[in-house]
Amino acid sequence: MAVAHRACFVAGFLFILLLPGCEARIHKLTLKNETRHTIDLNNFGFYANGTLDVHLHSLRVPETLVDYSKSPVGFSLSRSRVNGVLSYTAEESETCPLTLKKSTNDEPLILFLIDIKKQSINVTAMGKQDNILMAKEKVEADKGQKKVKRASGEQSKNQDKPAVLPKQAEKLSDDKKSEQIAQNPKAEAVDVPGTFNLSSRKQLTLDLGEIHGTYNFSFRMVFGSEAEGLYSLKFHYCQNREPGIDRAYSFAVEVTEKNPDGYLSAAEIPLSRLYLYMAGVFFTAALVWVYNLMKHSYSVFKIHWLMAALAFTKSTSLVFHSINYYFINTEGHPIEGWAVMYYITHLLKGALLFITLALIGTGWAFVKYILSDKEKKIFMIVIPLQVLANVAYIIIESTEEGSSEYYVWKEILFLVDLICCGAILFPVVWSIRHLQEASSTDGKAAMNLEKLKLFRHYYVMIVCYIYFTRIIAILLKITMPFRWQWCYEFLVEVSTLIFFVLTGYKFRPASNNPYLQLPQDEDDVENDEVVTESGALEGISKVKKTSNGRERQKESTL
Repeated sequence: MAVAHRACFVAGFLFILLLPGCEARIHKLTLKNETRHTIDLNNFGFYANGTLDVHLHSLRVPETLVDYSKSPVGFSLSRSRVNGVLSYTAEESETCPLTLKKSTNDEPLILFLIDIKKQSINVTAMGKQDNILMAKEKVEADKGQKKVKRASGEQSKNQDKPAVLPKQAEKLSDDKKSEQIAQNPKAEAVDVPGTFNLSSRKQLTLDLGEIHGTYNFSFRMVFGSEAEGLYSLKFHYCQNREPGIDRAYSFAVEVTEKNPDGYLSAAEIPLSRLYLYMAGVFFTAALVWVYNLMKHSYSVFKIHWLMAALAFTKSTSLVFHSINYYFINTEGHPIEGWAVMYYITHLLKGALLFITLALIGTGWAFVKYILSDKEKKIFMIVIPLQVLANVAYIIIESTEEGSSEYYVWKEILFLVDLICCGAILFPVVWSIRHLQEASSTDGKAAMNLEKLKLFRHYYVMIVCYIYFTRIIAILLKITMPFRWQWCYEFLVEVSTLIFFVLTGYKFRPASNNPYLQLPQDEDDVENDEVVTESGALEGISKVKKTSNGRERQKESTL
C-alpha cells in the first residue's frame, strides 16, 4: 500500500503542474519546427448561430524551396458525417484536401489557401453552404492605383484647400487600422471589414498580413441553421506528404468556438446536468449500501467499507466533473481550483475501482486474509498502471489536440486502460480454478460449487462491464449524430451504476450469502446441544462460531 500512496502523491503533483496549460474551448497552440503534413486543430459541434474565430499569427514557412501553387499551405474546415470521419471520401483523403477542385457530395467544405508571394488567402467554398464569413478582403493593386491617381488629380485642382484631403485621411486611417489588426491578431472579427455569404459567393480573396517575415490573418465563421454539425478544422502543409520531404514550419494559432448557449460543443452541453444527476444516483446508492452495512454489522468486512468509499468517491468525482463543465461552458476554460479537485477525486476513484475489483476477485477478507505472491504481483502492476492512466488522462485534457504529444498520450491511455481491465480478470480466474479443484478433493462440494457459481457470475459481470464501457460505448459515439453523442457518457455511467449495484448485491453482508461462508471443520458445524438441565447451570448459553468466523450468541438453554 505504500507503493499506492507514493504513486497517488506523484500523480497529484503532476496534475497541479499540468493544469495551467489547459485552455478548454479557447484553444491556443504554438508549433515550432513542425514537419507533419496535417494537423488536427479541433473538432466541435456547432448549432445555428454558432461562431468560429481563428487567429493565425507568426506563420513562418520556407518561401524559396516550395512551389505553393502545386503544394499549397492552408486550412480546411469540413463537416463530418460522424465523429472523426471527414466529408470527403477515402480516395480524396489520400491526396491533400487543399488540391481539391470540387466536392463529391453536398457536405460543406471550405478551403483557405495561403499564397505567400501575393500575400493573400484564396477561399474556396464547396458543397451546400449556409455560412457567413467575416474577414478582411484583399484589395486589388490596380484599384488601389486608380484611387491614388484620382486623389492626386483632385489635389492639383484644389491647391487652395488643405493639404490633407478626406480621401487621403480615410486611406491613412484604413492603413493604420490594418496595421493595428496585423499587430493584434486577437482583434474581434466583427472589427475586420468584410462580410461574405458563402452560399452565394464561392470564391474570394482575403488579405494576408506580414510582420518581420511572419504572416498572420484572422476570420470568423457564423454557421446557419442548415450548416449545423460536427466540424473539423485542420492545417495542411501539402508538400510534406511527398516521401522523403520534411519541410519545417512554425506558427501560432488561437481558435475560439462558441455556441449560442456557451463554449461547449453540441454533444457536451447536456453533460453538466448528466453528471450532476448521476452523482445524486451514486450518492443515494452509497447511502443504501451503508445502511445495509449497519443493519448486518455482524457480517461486515473491511472490503465492504472499501466498496462504500468507492461509491462515495465516484459520486464526488461526478459532482466536480459537472462543476468543471459548467465553468467551461460559461467562461471558456475551467477554474483551476475545481479542476484540481476533480482530477484528485478522479484519480482516487480509478485506483479504488481496480483495487476493490481485484480484492473481491482474490477473496481477500471474505474467505482469506493473506494474499498469495501471484495476487500481490497483480496489485504491483495494476496500481502503477492506474496512476499512469490518470496522468495520461490529465495530459490529454490539458494538451491541445493539434500538438504531437496529444495522440501519443491518447494511445498510452487506451493501452494502459485495457491492460488494467485484463489484469483484474486474473484473480477471478485463479479463484475459479481453485474452487474447481477444491470441490473435487475436500469433500465439501456443495459449498464450493455455490462459490464457484458466484465467481463465474462475477467474471461475466466484469467482462460485460469492460465490453459496454470500452467497446459498445465507443461504437455508439462514432455512429450517433453529433447532437446525441453525449449518449456515450450516459451509457458509461449507467453501465458503471448497474455493475456497482450487481457487485454489491452479489457480495452483500448477509448470513445466507454463500460467498461469506468460510471453510469449516466438522466440529464447527455440529448442532447446538444442551449443556445441562440442572438448576445450577440454568440460563447458561452456548456460543458457536458462525460461518464467517465471528462469534454470535445463541438462545439460552432451557
